[in-house]
Amino acid sequence: MKNIAVIGLGYVGLPLAAAFGEQRRVKGFDINSKRIAELKDGVDFTREVSREELRASSNLSFTDSLEEIAECEIYIVTVPTPIDEYKSPDLSPLIRASESVGKVLKKGDIVIYESTVFPGATEEVCVPVLERESGLIFNKDFFAGYSPERINPGDREHRVTTIKKVTSGSTPEIADEIDTLYAGIITAGTHKASSIKVAEAAKVIENTQRDLNIALINELSMIFARLKIDTHEVLAAAGTKWNFLPFKPGLVGGHCIGVDPYYLTHKAQAIGYHPEIILAGRRVNDGMGAYVAAELVKAMIKSGQAVASARVLIMGFTFKENCPDLRNTHVIDVVKELQDFGCVVDITDCWADSDEAEHEYGVSLTDTPETGIYDALLLAVPHREYAEKSSQALRTYLKDNGVLFDLKGVLPLGEADLRL
Repeated sequence: MKNIAVIGLGYVGLPLAAAFGEQRRVKGFDINSKRIAELKDGVDFTREVSREELRASSNLSFTDSLEEIAECEIYIVTVPTPIDEYKSPDLSPLIRASESVGKVLKKGDIVIYESTVFPGATEEVCVPVLERESGLIFNKDFFAGYSPERINPGDREHRVTTIKKVTSGSTPEIADEIDTLYAGIITAGTHKASSIKVAEAAKVIENTQRDLNIALINELSMIFARLKIDTHEVLAAAGTKWNFLPFKPGLVGGHCIGVDPYYLTHKAQAIGYHPEIILAGRRVNDGMGAYVAAELVKAMIKSGQAVASARVLIMGFTFKENCPDLRNTHVIDVVKELQDFGCVVDITDCWADSDEAEHEYGVSLTDTPETGIYDALLLAVPHREYAEKSSQALRTYLKDNGVLFDLKGVLPLGEADLRL
């Protein structure tokens, strides 16, 4: 069996490395030496891989040294592909990872990318970097593939091995080898795409489709709010039809849904097409933080509160429930908007890392909020610890006329003062 190096040990790379490590020798590589030290001690801050699962991957080792992965024959790149402040793809982590791999690339090696990219990026952006750094010729000396990640952070049911995997390769023979490689660990099976571009396109439209569906429901929730109709009641009624899709309103953050559409629209604009529907959906979803804050402020005014200097408690800061992932969380949009209104905002999150929140967003998390002092409480991310609380328990944090906003509608109808 060929030795594998997994480049980037975050939410995507570590579960993949652990799965392969149960069968063959795997080197997990990351430039973050602190991350490597933690993993060697059996600690995964993402909570995606347990200490027991790491121990079961007996062939898996960790390193931050390029020299230690030079013996590998297959390199799987799983680094982040974010967007910048202008909503354009930021390929710098991908390029740096390609430079690193290029330095140790040998004849016959295969480089597989799992990071989200626009169609054509693997062969147009990454492969030239590999050729430049290695001095080798693509599809003669080394080969490439693309197999998009489908990790769902915090999901204990849909794991890397139980989600069907799309695969592809730069030649028919390499495509077969890559498909066989993944088929060895993916119990849900694989789907071999005809080309790398097809696999890349499949990845970006998966989350673009979800983004648009959520945008539709978010827009409907704005309409229903004006009609004094509860959105969740409407969705429950419509959901009795067999082919109605079960999407709900909310903030759209994370490493995929709020990011991937911009990779597709970037490429579309580069070839002279201006996408209307995709960008319209993005505008709706990107504006939800401001909308949530405005709705809360209106409710506070109606309850007779002075908004300026009002104290607001936000419960939950990660981008989704039961997960410590803070990437691209749009709860920060609500925080900033409320602060612009003059509110004093406290944030608590039993899953998030306080140092990471401070480093990434400049906010401090409150471990134990005081009771009876807040003018409003926004249940933004219903981690199980918060969702298990009754409305009465949540209201203990509020003053007598305090406003309870159940963002995702987890409380029974009528128990919160408002919800999307």
